[in-house]
Amino acid sequence: MRSAFIDKLMKRMDRLEPGEIQSVVVELMKEKRFMEKTFQALQEGVILLDPEGAVTYVNSAACQFFGFEQEQVIGQKLTQGMRGLDWSELLKPGTVVSRDMEVFYPENRYLNFYITSIDDDQPLGFVMLIRDVTETRKRTEEQIESERLNAFTLLAAGVAHELGNPLNSLTIHLQLLERRLKKLGKQGDNLREHLDIATGEIKRMDTIISQFLAAIRPTKPQLQRTQINDLVQESIRFLKPELDQAKVKVRLDLRPDLPAMPLDADQMKQAIYNLIRNACQAMPKGGTLTVSGTYTDFEVRLSFHDTGKGITPEQMGRLFQPFSTTRAAGNGLGLLIVRRIIREHSGEIDIESRAGQGTRVSLWLPLVERKVRLLEAGNTADSKLDAL
Repeated sequence: MRSAFIDKLMKRMDRLEPGEIQSVVVELMKEKRFMEKTFQALQEGVILLDPEGAVTYVNSAACQFFGFEQEQVIGQKLTQGMRGLDWSELLKPGTVVSRDMEVFYPENRYLNFYITSIDDDQPLGFVMLIRDVTETRKRTEEQIESERLNAFTLLAAGVAHELGNPLNSLTIHLQLLERRLKKLGKQGDNLREHLDIATGEIKRMDTIISQFLAAIRPTKPQLQRTQINDLVQESIRFLKPELDQAKVKVRLDLRPDLPAMPLDADQMKQAIYNLIRNACQAMPKGGTLTVSGTYTDFEVRLSFHDTGKGITPEQMGRLFQPFSTTRAAGNGLGLLIVRRIIREHSGEIDIESRAGQGTRVSLWLPLVERKVRLLEAGNTADSKLDAL
């Protein structure tokens, strides 16, 4: 791919002195080195292709994105290093293509690439620019999730308020009935049992609504140093009737020396309840739920591993979406609530599953409360690299 300057130089070659030619070549070499250094310094990937789609230049950022070795890829067709795309359609003169792609090697990234002809009038090849949009995509997904959750919270709060009004009215009327039964004396004893059951069920519904609102509202955790082993064992005792009914056996593999950590006990129990119930529902014919806990100097890992039917790849992509569920009677809110609680504790949640091979949900929780801290002046990432 010769520039117009080189074409003019070739025409005047016979009229130039050897010293002038040497001076021009030196200048061209300097310009070439300058351009290469400029491209190598870019954080965006740059790949130049000839008209047949063979690589003529690739900078270090592009090599890092795709796991290339610069010496090996030069002269090779792009199809050999980046399989899975129809490059014959993308590499057409006069076309401009901007697409997103997901790569899995050397690490999972989301990339945006832009391909265009170097010159629409002459077959000089193509230029491909690549940007890493992994963090941008992650922030966008988190923003969408936050907006969905906020909208759902407002809807749920409205529904709970509307349910609360008839419950209050029912409570008042039951109290009036109770007064009349007292006046009847022994004649009202036969009805008292039914009245007590109705009163108890209304109180239970009111408790469920209160717990539901507490679970979905973005509330700041009230952190106190708590033994997470105690929370797990208390949760299992509380859910024992459900576990027995589902024929699910629980195997505890908790390190006895798990240290106390800053937790909101009520919120954390809510998260554990949801995970245990999800495991039970994933094993309709019974099975084993293994709850294991271990720790490092920085964090505690709590895992819930069931022997259920597992989760398909299609379902994995929708796990944290409201009202997305694999059960006919489910509402798809359990994992969404769990993730919100764990993130408010500055932790992370991870799910591993294969269809027919069970599911493992792991929680990582920090051993100390993470707070904002000021860095020393000049303590940047570059200075840290220099110190290495």
